[in-house]
Amino acid sequence: MKVRVDPERCQGHTLCSMIAPDSFVLDDIEGHSSAVSEDVAPEQEDAVREAAQSCPEQAIFITETTS
Repeated sequence: MKVRVDPERCQGHTLCSMIAPDSFVLDDIEGHSSAVSEDVAPEQEDAVREAAQSCPEQAIFITETTS
């Protein structure tokens, strides 16, 4: 699974980093989020999906990959 955050959509609600703190990092100035890594560790996939579903701005995009 791959994840990315659209910087134009992200408004810094911080829900993603609360739900999946190992997968999202917040900008120190505006609080906008970005993915720690485009590749999501298998043990983080459920949390990343929950974060994407919880994002009020729908700024988190997930791409499912096959092994």
